[in-house]
Amino acid sequence: MKTYNKVMLASVLGGLLVLNGCSSQVTKPEKYSGFLGDYSQLKPVTTPSGKTVMRWIDPSFNKSHYTSLFYQPLTYFPTPKPTDQISQDTLNGVLDYANTRLKTAMQRRLPLTNTPVPGSLIFKGAITGVSTSTQGIQFYEVIPVALVIAGTQTATGHRTKNTELFFEGELIDAATGKAVVKVVRMGEGKSVPNSSQQVTVNDLKSVIDNMAVDVTQFNEAAQ
Repeated sequence: MKTYNKVMLASVLGGLLVLNGCSSQVTKPEKYSGFLGDYSQLKPVTTPSGKTVMRWIDPSFNKSHYTSLFYQPLTYFPTPKPTDQISQDTLNGVLDYANTRLKTAMQRRLPLTNTPVPGSLIFKGAITGVSTSTQGIQFYEVIPVALVIAGTQTATGHRTKNTELFFEGELIDAATGKAVVKVVRMGEGKSVPNSSQQVTVNDLKSVIDNMAVDVTQFNEAAQ
């Protein structure tokens, strides 16, 4: 009986850890950047890539009503400042890679147009950031942009640092100027062993790749 109780306890604790892990993957309201303006209608949903994001879709939205998409290149919001661990080259590279992957993915859904016209959607998005720390974890570096390095204490006294990317984006009806889709998401890239290890574009490519997958497989009916 004691063994059974131990197994049950382990299962419950394991389940709690899984739930905690899932909740940590959703951008908390205090980390919203202000890029989207109104976040009140966002709700958590699971994407085709298996990620949990905050999303809102206008109930009247119908993709078949649109014949083209105007891609407005991603920006940083606010403008980032490089650090000893995250160079300007890395910041530039992340933005370039994200624009390439997302633009290609969106082009698979709708033909791109050089000018927003009635019947087209406008994409606006930004890599955003936070400047707060998680309770019990002290940031080695805090930067007001998308790449936030959080640490967990290891037995050696060093901290393994997780790379994270925060994104906010929306689709706007070109005719009305109103948003029809809003998304806020975060993703964890590769870990780096300590604060001396440079963060590279490769460390965050998987986050961007998942975003591109979700754009390609997005189903507006699954709200």
